[in-house]
Amino acid sequence: MPDDVFDDHCAAIVRSVSTVIDGKADAVRLALTVLLAEGHLLIEDVPGVGKTMLARALARSVDCSVSRIQFTPDLLPADITGVSVYNQNTRDFEFKKGPVFANIVIGDEINRASPKTQSALLECMAESSVTVDGDTYTLTSPFIVVATQNPIEMEGTYPLPEAQRDRFMARISMGYPDADAELAMLRSRELSSPLDSLTPVVTVEQLRELIAAVRRVFVSTAVEEYAVAIAQATRRDREVRVGASPRATLHLVRAAKARAAIDGRDFVLPDDIDALAVTVLAHRMIPARRTGDTAAVLSGHSIADVIERIVAETPVPVVAAAS
Repeated sequence: MPDDVFDDHCAAIVRSVSTVIDGKADAVRLALTVLLAEGHLLIEDVPGVGKTMLARALARSVDCSVSRIQFTPDLLPADITGVSVYNQNTRDFEFKKGPVFANIVIGDEINRASPKTQSALLECMAESSVTVDGDTYTLTSPFIVVATQNPIEMEGTYPLPEAQRDRFMARISMGYPDADAELAMLRSRELSSPLDSLTPVVTVEQLRELIAAVRRVFVSTAVEEYAVAIAQATRRDREVRVGASPRATLHLVRAAKARAAIDGRDFVLPDDIDALAVTVLAHRMIPARRTGDTAAVLSGHSIADVIERIVAETPVPVVAAAS
């Protein structure tokens, strides 16, 4: 795909989502980064700040299959993956696909479901497949989960297990809008939702081409070693009980390739790793001790400080552009 076409498609997606999400350029950019890196995105924040709106706007900007799952305490694993139903005419069981069989799956308030139901997504997110009654079904490519969750100290929520968090490439927080953005939101949404007028700006085939272009971004050995050094340092740090997994390292490099492509480069810089380290690593790590405000620890702010310190202490390689 030519560079100018890649840039045009990326800009179109950003503009489309930004018409719905006011004043959150960084969140929109990170969402696009995860989308192009074939990762799964976790959006965490308090209710009412636009988590689901961001997920829906991103999904509507691409002309592909989209499904939404509202996670509730009574949701069952079969409600996500599908179920085998007996057909009296054929006298055999037929598999009825669940909502996970879509290109983009929006999981709304994922931590309101029980851990058993949450686990139904483990195979889907790691292997892009579903196994039911001994039969394995391959999910459509690309397959991306965009999940929202409320802070786990809120009533009626279950903490995501470590294995589930590790499957999300990145976690972002929306935060409250500034006064101008909130005022603009009041005026623009008085009569209708901006989602109603949102139309796809890229096709699913164009999205596949964008993803393929990101895969071709060059990563030097020095940058790979830099990413590994940061991940290894998180496992040795005194303030961390569980450090970044090897999957986290892989996700960090893949996200860095997407960031480089969005910036118009065909090679990754150490700056890309630095910029994404907290977003990609923080939600996977567990602090060695919980001090201070519990909410801050659980939302990843203390771990973010540790990651920033590790990044600052890790020697930065000198990288030349790919020839």
